[in-house]
Amino acid sequence: MPVLKNISRLYTCRDEGLQKEVFPVENATLAWIGDTIVWSGKERDLPAEYLNESSMDAEGGVVVPGFIDCHTHLAFGGWRADEFEMRLKGKSYLEIAKEGGGILSTVKATRQATEEELFAKCLRFLEKIKQSGVTSIECKSGYGLTVNDELKTLRVYKRLKEVSEYNIKTTFLGAHSFPPEYRGKHRAYIDLIINEMLPKVAKENLADFCDVFVEESAFNLSEAREILEAGKTFGLIPKLHADQLSTGGGAELAAEVGAISADHLEHVSDAGIRKMAEAGVVAVNLPLASLYTQQPFLNCRPLIDAGIPVAIATDFNPGSAPSYDIHLAMLLSCMHGRLTPDECLKAVTINAAKAIGIDKDHGSLESGKKADFLVLHIPDFNFWIYHYNGSKITAIVLKGKRIHP
Repeated sequence: MPVLKNISRLYTCRDEGLQKEVFPVENATLAWIGDTIVWSGKERDLPAEYLNESSMDAEGGVVVPGFIDCHTHLAFGGWRADEFEMRLKGKSYLEIAKEGGGILSTVKATRQATEEELFAKCLRFLEKIKQSGVTSIECKSGYGLTVNDELKTLRVYKRLKEVSEYNIKTTFLGAHSFPPEYRGKHRAYIDLIINEMLPKVAKENLADFCDVFVEESAFNLSEAREILEAGKTFGLIPKLHADQLSTGGGAELAAEVGAISADHLEHVSDAGIRKMAEAGVVAVNLPLASLYTQQPFLNCRPLIDAGIPVAIATDFNPGSAPSYDIHLAMLLSCMHGRLTPDECLKAVTINAAKAIGIDKDHGSLESGKKADFLVLHIPDFNFWIYHYNGSKITAIVLKGKRIHP
């Protein structure tokens, strides 16, 4: 049984208290058997039964739970660097979409990619993402928008679960946009999602969640409600892309359908915040999307003040957030989202775990949880966020095994 000793500060990030409360333990020790933590606390209090076990030396480093990226679009064909320049020249997200860019540009490239090509590309991404300290990740479909191409993407994720050490949760996002062949035939595409896609996704057990992009350029409230309720009948937990580009009632719908999370929320209404708080919906801040689309950032303070758990994710995708840098997402959440570093730490650990339903086993460093953690040679977590890219992760342990470096 390994014991990690000589920890200057262990951030346990327990699921209690306020967002800012990360419950640090000074001069700490962590012990685990297999992939499960059996003890954490001050080194002087280490039970006698663990004193002679094999040990790792944290060398005075800080230890935090492994980061959880709870919103990504990992599998996609192609890239969209041309749109980056278009936005710099003044074109909006919606203008680019109306000209054939945006999501539908990636749909075309993803349909042309084989399952093997997508699988290999995702493996390369995961190898890089691992180095940023992410040990659990959520992955969405939504760039196929046909029965076969949505299943193709979700099968890629199923294969990743089989070969990767990552904790992976999957989301069916067939309602990401209306495909070009269904332009003007929205009812027919919704019927395709409900009557053909959802049953096949459920039959193959390919997804944990059902997500809908609720926006003027995508699905309206009644369409989203119908799809999410249908998803629930197949055992898929609702999620929403809500209120990103306009105040469209997405947060209110998330509360109504019992969504586990509402993501984006840059234009969330006061009523939406109130209803999310009442329903216990996790809010997921995606600041990299605001950075790349040059849209207003979400001010997280009203959500925090309402008692809503706030998570942070990268929204990694080829268009509006072509980066999987969770560190940068945390920095932006401080600078523009008005979170403190400790609030950000809780946002990428236990709150992110809650956003994808893995908080029973992940997201904090306490007895009974999985031994997923990082060792950082820093004075404290505030310094790690503040000194962007200046402090490297010296060890990553996933499921009780050191995987990096």
